[in-house]
Amino acid sequence: MKLSQIGSLLREIRVAPVKSLGQNFLHDQNLARWIAQQAELSRDDFVLEIGPGLGALTGPALEAGAKVLAIEKDRRLVDFLREHFAGQRLEVIHGDALEFEVKRLFADGPIKLLGNLPYYISTELLLRFLEEPTPIMLALLMLQKEVAARLSAPPRSKDYGIIALVLQSQYRVQYLRTVPATVFLPQPEVDSAFVRLTPRAQGELPDHDRELFLALIRRGFSQRRKQVGKLLREYAPDWSCAANAIGAGLQARAEELSLEQWIALTNFIRPLGSDHAGTDLAEEFAVVDENDRVIGTAPRREVHGNNLRHRAVHIFLFNRAGELLLQKRSRWKDQHPELWDSSAAGHVGAGEEYDATAARELREELGVTTELKRVAKLPASEQTGQEFIWLYRGEHEGPFAPARGEIEAVQFFAVKDVARWIARRPDDFAPGFLGCWRCARASLTNCPA
Repeated sequence: MKLSQIGSLLREIRVAPVKSLGQNFLHDQNLARWIAQQAELSRDDFVLEIGPGLGALTGPALEAGAKVLAIEKDRRLVDFLREHFAGQRLEVIHGDALEFEVKRLFADGPIKLLGNLPYYISTELLLRFLEEPTPIMLALLMLQKEVAARLSAPPRSKDYGIIALVLQSQYRVQYLRTVPATVFLPQPEVDSAFVRLTPRAQGELPDHDRELFLALIRRGFSQRRKQVGKLLREYAPDWSCAANAIGAGLQARAEELSLEQWIALTNFIRPLGSDHAGTDLAEEFAVVDENDRVIGTAPRREVHGNNLRHRAVHIFLFNRAGELLLQKRSRWKDQHPELWDSSAAGHVGAGEEYDATAARELREELGVTTELKRVAKLPASEQTGQEFIWLYRGEHEGPFAPARGEIEAVQFFAVKDVARWIARRPDDFAPGFLGCWRCARASLTNCPA
């Protein structure tokens, strides 16, 4: 849409740009098409667009065949977009992007995030939409130039700080190009820039304690001019030893440490240890016959390797809103790594019974206890991996302490969103969970509320 067309259109629909909403409308058509090309959009893509405005990016995304879900705060623009793109693969939500629940999009598969983010909330939006776990696999965003520089900043630069490390520890951040203020109506007071964020590949960076990493960088950058060893004395009392281990100077300041050095420092202070090593293949399981009677014991590797019948428990935890807690299985699991699963689950060990195992698994995997009730029993079958499964349910609001090595992440989901997700993308889930879900589906309508 050309500059003259935007001015005329805004008068026609009686919209005056609202500064408090960060409304600056893009009128460079070539730039809009370039953005769509950078996102490599096709008919298979699902695009989430924040702040579509008059549809400068929406149009090229739709032309590429993508399905677009746009979040727009201005009611007048919502009405315009719905009318202007009527009949196309566009859904427009009238609302505040900061209140949108990103987790509802898991059912729509990997998401590409596009947007000309309002400058005043761009960092807050980024942290909210890209916080793990997230279904977003690519973000291509226009930001205030200074914000883009901070996100992509290298060590020893004035822009390098907490936000750069938080995002760069999970994403590759690329500063693509500067965008002059002249391509917008009205013109903002500063230039903009495009950045691309793509998730880092598994194993690209060393595994580390995420919470400690965040605590260290917050403390380290709390006083930029002060030596980091003095700021981190509580965590690393022997800074000389720590600095030598990560290859840093004794008088280094926070901005002098690279991302890799911050991760190395995290692991120096708190090594992941055996609790992050994954599955214990020597763990002894109870082995049972076709009637679920114990006939002996065998190590995990033998039980799974020979498809021996054994026992397991699954637990569905709900919060007061009736949402179901799901866990994303660790990448180190010997079966179904990185798939979504029941709130907690585990095998019945040698000499254990179902009820005791359920209580133990809940405590060990999530760090909580609560009353558990039996829901249903699933027979051993190929789908369950030859497991007899007792399904339990309980209530808990959290917070949870997911076991390292067992769980990548936990998240509450509305039951209707889980149902839609399973219907569209069943391969995202562990088979045992799917069996429990189907078995308990009728009772899920009576979840706690």
